[in-house]
Amino acid sequence: MWALAAAFLLLVASLLIGSFSKPEFPPYEIGLHADSTYTLDASRGNEWRWWGDLGFRRNHVITAPGAGAMDLGAVSFDSVAQLPAAGYVATTFGSDTTNAGIGKWYDYSMWSHLLTSRHHVYAVRTASGEFAKLEILAYYCREVGSACYTIRMKKMRPRPTASGARN
Repeated sequence: MWALAAAFLLLVASLLIGSFSKPEFPPYEIGLHADSTYTLDASRGNEWRWWGDLGFRRNHVITAPGAGAMDLGAVSFDSVAQLPAAGYVATTFGSDTTNAGIGKWYDYSMWSHLLTSRHHVYAVRTASGEFAKLEILAYYCREVGSACYTIRMKKMRPRPTASGARN
């Protein structure tokens, strides 16, 4: 009985300590950076912050109508030389707008209550048919706090299909 009570108190104490810990915010400033990364403020609760064909709102990332995304996994951004020509997932618009191609791009810590990037690379097809690779680097910055995305994105060409034509 005492062991259970001690374990419970330890759990409560660790949760309280984690909830009071403040993250070390990266020094990113809003806007374009010299290393071709971009930081944007998506902290306004009900407003989508659009950057090209990507929409950001709190911890959600979606694509515009006619665009799509695909998770390429935990690979190095620089190692992605070509993107698939097909298989992009469109955003499902509704009361809980999501894009399963980007989905849960983060890990959530129950101890610190912080989101951290899974550092997956995503392929994005824009509504106009262009292609790009995307990596979400951070969710916090000093100017805004949370929902301050720092991303890296680069236009790419799709991988040719088997017939040599591009979709």
